[in-house]
Amino acid sequence: MALSISAAVLMGIIVFVLVKGGTVRVGPALGCALFGFTLAATGLAPAINRGLASLAGLISSL
Repeated sequence: MALSISAAVLMGIIVFVLVKGGTVRVGPALGCALFGFTLAATGLAPAINRGLASLAGLISSL
């Protein structure tokens, strides 16, 4: 659970910086967020979580 919260906070900060800097507009950023919430409700969510956990493990082992 801590990994999910950390990943969500990190992604939120990245999106905030991109929107504030003018690189990404607010509309597409909200669309991406809604897509993420929709994707989290599908059967693909456990595979995504496992992939993120593997990526985090790989990064922490470096």
